[in-house]
Amino acid sequence: MDSFLVVGLGNIGNEYAGTRHNVGFMVLDAWAQASNAVFSSKRYGDVTEITVKGRKFVLLKPSTYMNLSGNAVRFWLRKLKLPLEHLIVVSDDLNLPFGTIRMRRNGSSGGHNGLENITEMLGSDQWTRIRVGIGNEFQRGGQIDFVLGDLTPEQKEEIHETGLRIAEGIQTFALAGPEIAMNSLNSRRKN
Repeated sequence: MDSFLVVGLGNIGNEYAGTRHNVGFMVLDAWAQASNAVFSSKRYGDVTEITVKGRKFVLLKPSTYMNLSGNAVRFWLRKLKLPLEHLIVVSDDLNLPFGTIRMRRNGSSGGHNGLENITEMLGSDQWTRIRVGIGNEFQRGGQIDFVLGDLTPEQKEEIHETGLRIAEGIQTFALAGPEIAMNSLNSRRKN
């Protein structure tokens, strides 16, 4: 059975639970909830498995804090004996309008410390990332407060719906290939 490691980036702790920087966790939570999957605490994070049409998706929410996510990713890739092509990382992105989804097969971190650490720990940027736009409505110098600020209830609901779209896209990635998945996910935000 083909397996894939799907990592949602965020920070552990209740004080970060509903923040923009935890969109990666929220996406995985939406997928797990829709699949009746339950996370359990394992080494370097909370983990659950979802099987769809002969493909196994191991969902990981690292417990290492955002800036050290690479430790958890490297550990689980090795444990599962997966190639980089079977790694998909979901993170927030300040450079995209709220709710916009962008899937790319490789590339730079775009200044995202979690993505940067994963690239550094893996020694490669040749893995798939899905960026979820959180917008950038903050004053100069207010970036940290913005990303660590809470989403509104409406935004949380929208991120939940976005998470379900991303789950479908990741399944498409595994079943039909990256190009079809990117064409599906990289379309305009649904209103």
